[in-house]
Amino acid sequence: MTDILNILAALLTIGFGAFGFLAPKFTASALDLAPDGSNMGYSEMRASVGGLFVGAGLACLIIGAPLAYAMLGFAYAGAATGRAVSLLMDKPPFAKAFLYFAIEAALAAWLVFANL
Repeated sequence: MTDILNILAALLTIGFGAFGFLAPKFTASALDLAPDGSNMGYSEMRASVGGLFVGAGLACLIIGAPLAYAMLGFAYAGAATGRAVSLLMDKPPFAKAFLYFAIEAALAAWLVFANL
């Protein structure tokens, strides 16, 4: 069962990343981000929101070791921590930001605790 959930988490990560990689305008809109006189934001979406997640998810599937999945969990834990700080300090739209936090925290918890 752990293997199946790990693979699903990696595939979900790849799916999240695919949106940023292949559809940066859509992803920027979904995240309430907009370019400000430059298309550099789309480059950042393809790299950090897209390619990074696709690469991390693919690495987990290729390596297949529990430690690889745990590392992905630590990455999600970092994202969840940043999101929590943002919720407290930046006051983003609560429902959307909290939903993203909950997804990141749940993936972090599963991937770290099931694989260490």
